[in-house]
Amino acid sequence: MHRPTALGGALTALATAAAGVLVAAAVSTTPAAAATAGTGTGYLHTSGNKIIDSTGATVRLTGINWFGMETDNKTFHGLWSSNPWRGQLDTMARLGYNTLRVPWSDDAVKPGATASGINDFVNPDLVGLSPLQILDKVVDYAGSKGMRIILDRHRPTSAGQSPLWYTSTVSEATWIADWKMMAQRYANNPTVIGADLHNEPHAEGTNPAATGACWGCGDTARDWRLAAERAGNAILGVQPNWLIFVEGVSCPSGGLSNVWDGDTSNDEDCGWWGGNLSKAGQFPVRLNVANRLVYSPHEYATSVYHQAWFDDPTYPANMPAIWDKYWGYLYKQNIAPIMMGEFGTTLQDPKDKVWLQNLLAYTGSGVNGMSFTYWSWNPNSGDTGGIANDDWTTINQAKQDIIQPYLIPPTGGGSTGGPSPTGTPNTSPAPTTPAPTTPPPTTPAPTTPAPTGGCTATYKQVNAWAGGFQGELTVKNTGTGTLNPWSATWTWPSGVTLASGWNATVTQSGTTVTAAAPDWAKTLAPGASVTIGFTANGTASAPGGVKLNGATC
Repeated sequence: MHRPTALGGALTALATAAAGVLVAAAVSTTPAAAATAGTGTGYLHTSGNKIIDSTGATVRLTGINWFGMETDNKTFHGLWSSNPWRGQLDTMARLGYNTLRVPWSDDAVKPGATASGINDFVNPDLVGLSPLQILDKVVDYAGSKGMRIILDRHRPTSAGQSPLWYTSTVSEATWIADWKMMAQRYANNPTVIGADLHNEPHAEGTNPAATGACWGCGDTARDWRLAAERAGNAILGVQPNWLIFVEGVSCPSGGLSNVWDGDTSNDEDCGWWGGNLSKAGQFPVRLNVANRLVYSPHEYATSVYHQAWFDDPTYPANMPAIWDKYWGYLYKQNIAPIMMGEFGTTLQDPKDKVWLQNLLAYTGSGVNGMSFTYWSWNPNSGDTGGIANDDWTTINQAKQDIIQPYLIPPTGGGSTGGPSPTGTPNTSPAPTTPAPTTPPPTTPAPTTPAPTGGCTATYKQVNAWAGGFQGELTVKNTGTGTLNPWSATWTWPSGVTLASGWNATVTQSGTTVTAAAPDWAKTLAPGASVTIGFTANGTASAPGGVKLNGATC
């Protein structure tokens, strides 16, 4: 999560120094059209201020945070809802979020760790799995949709955040060992692209008796820049293809400004926890593998904490200079890419909407803009709320409308029948017929017909609840030719409506449901089969009249 360094008044207050602020013009809040470039091919690396893929193409990560694995539940929040975990990922991808930042704690990756807060009826495939095994499934499914994963070591324990990357009970050695384990676990899966080393290092104590995370101070016990080098190089020794995401601190000295001594002339310029990279230009993170470093600041609205700059009479025209000073200069001077790991708002204060519009405009649009992962998907983020509403199914459309123009959808991440992006809650436990941003065709366009009698179909009802059900339809190609692309259709009784689907692009028109081959698995060889999963509203009903590329099964 996120906590600010407060500015102004009392022991927790800080003074903002005006010196050194870069001059920046106000930015337009009308975005250019986002390029549809997806998240690239293969592993990613950097070139100047850009993230590029294995072919040299520029990639922009426009993602979202889905938290929970860092808490006592030790797995994703919202698994207790009526929306299956795949359905939630379906919606994220369809809305255009091409990257998932996954917070975790060292507690969640310990041997014997158990996950809790899972609705067994809706997510039967997660029953009995460890936190890491659930993460494996999320990684695999997100990857099948063209999404990328950034792993974020959010907390040493599930109890809460820490100013430093270690505590009295979780050593630096444990932190690094757990990172090396994670790097090894996903070493051969390019869906996982990197490590956000530690969430929101921040100040603690008073200047000069600082005890929190500093930047460039040279104290190996507190200098976050040096610790990031040690952990980053250890990870790259196991997985040299990963990106290393390094957040800022709050105050470069590691201590709160000494405003209470009556002298503000030497007070330090402090910002959000994890958001101050003002010293990174002077003291850069040095990694043993070139072109792997991405700086990852956090930035928040006045709904999280009322910073002094929100009261500036020129607001919001003053904000670009503040962003330049803390982290934007790294991008503008072509030093390194920026991936804003967290930013969010409730939109309750009128200033928040203006802040969000201006911040996104500042990051730019299309593939040449700065990357980001919005905080958060979760509606239960106390400071910001989420993109998902409290039902974990419908969408906060006011937020999504502001973010949408800046999103680059994942390649292959089209609609799979996720819920409609609307702020109006449904009365049933599963979403209504989906309304994807770009409506898919209602009928398939197969290029290879199935031979006569070329398929069989088997249906399994996985679960049912009041007002809905979950099922799996397995279709086998028993013909002699390879289907490319394959497409299955079936019918449901009137009143049964699709909620979500997976392993295919699943859509509904009237009583006919179409499951079209996804981009990542277009062909179906002779003797091969595919299992199409779905949830639906209405009385539990088996698919009728199943066909594969026009042949009746």
